[in-house]
Parts: sequence; structure tokens; C-alpha cells
Amino acid sequence: MSASVNLILAAGGGSAVIPHFKSSGTCVTSTKALFCWSWVSSHWGPLLEPGLIQHLELTAIAVAVGFVIALVAALVAHYNHWFAKGFLGLSSLLYTIPTLAFFEMVAPLTGLGKLTIELGLVGYTLLVLFRNTLTGLQSVSPAIISSARGMGMTERQILLRVKLRIAVPSIVAGVRVATVTTVGLATVAAYITPLGLGQLIFDGIYSTFKTELIAAGGLAILLALAFDAVLVLAQRIVAPWASLTAR
Repeated sequence: MSASVNLILAAGGGSAVIPHFKSSGTCVTSTKALFCWSWVSSHWGPLLEPGLIQHLELTAIAVAVGFVIALVAALVAHYNHWFAKGFLGLSSLLYTIPTLAFFEMVAPLTGLGKLTIELGLVGYTLLVLFRNTLTGLQSVSPAIISSARGMGMTERQILLRVKLRIAVPSIVAGVRVATVTTVGLATVAAYITPLGLGQLIFDGIYSTFKTELIAAGGLAILLALAFDAVLVLAQRIVAPWASLTAR
């Protein structure tokens, strides 16, 4: 559990989590108060900020690794159609496994640590990233490819300058979905290993003091929205023509 938990009392087979309030004022002791800004300000440095940074790292690493794997797999599948069905079936299988079951399956091999969480999160990104990337590559018109060849472009140049650029909107859409999903799944991963905002959310659930739950949950939502906004901005920079076409 996090530093906000000071004591666990066991009585009659049950347990009650008592938060460590520090010097947060009288707000935390009020039965009518739903949210205490004083608690947030006093616990930001030692508790909320580290949890937010951990959550950001868990999400960024999982999406980055998943994207590299899915991109390579999509490129192979684009030129070797037999590979597409196999990888799509594998990624679909990983995606259908319940989250906690997935982590518990991996834990005996990798232990209860960050690696277990990352393996699980990467597995959940593959289906969306692979399918969207492959769809983007396959959506390029044969007429455009023929024109590129007529201009003397090599197959590598066609891939880098034509196919991947046209596939950018589809690829970014997949990354956006995978990122937002990973932010949510990373909170569940705290049930296995107490990392990120998930550990604070679980502490808030087990406690009668809900400010920690609301604050950590709100930060997770803001993190997902921030990731999404950054990806939209990145798409407009890399492929501004895609935004104009969408209008």
C-alpha cells in the first residue's frame, strides 16, 4: 500500500484502512467533506506526483514497445499475407484474456514487478496497433503506387515516402486508442504490483476517506486526455494534410 496508509486494523476477520492524514487540516476529519484540497496539496510531492510519474512511465513504455512490435509485424504482414492471420489471431487471443488473469499468468515467470506489468500492458496494445497499421498500409490506392513507380521510386522509397505517410491517420488512431486503454489498464495492474496511480486508487477504495480515490482517479483521466491531445498534435505536425482532408 502507499505512504498514505498508516495502519491496518484487523477485527472479526475484516480490515479497515486508516489513511495517514499528516497536517491536512480539519477537512479530512469531516464526515460531510467529499474532497479536501488541503490533503491534495500536502500529499502532492510525497504521494501523488510520484504516482503520476510512475503511471506515465508505465503507459509510455508499454505503448512504445507495443508500437515497435506491431509496426514490424504489420510491415511483414503487408508483404506476406499469410503472416497477417497468424499475428492477428495471437494478438486477438492476448486481448481477450481478462486483465488480472493475464498478469497472474505472467507473474510466475517474471515475478511481481514492473516487468510483469509491462508485459501485460504490451500484450493488450498489439491488436489495436497491428490492425490499424496494417489497415493504413493496405488502404493506399494501387494507382498511387503505380504513379510512384513511374516516377522511379524504389520499393523502399514507396514504403517510407508514400505508404507510411498515407497510413499516418490510421496509425495515430490506433496509438490513441491503445494509449488511453493502457492508462486504464495500468491502474488495474497495481493490484499485482503497487505502482502508479492505481495503488492510490486502491488505497482510496479500501479507505473511508475518498479524497485519495478522487484525486488519483482524476489524475488518471487527465493523463489519458493529455496523451490523446499530444498524439492529435503530433499527427497535425507529421501529416498536416490529413487534418485538412478530414474537414
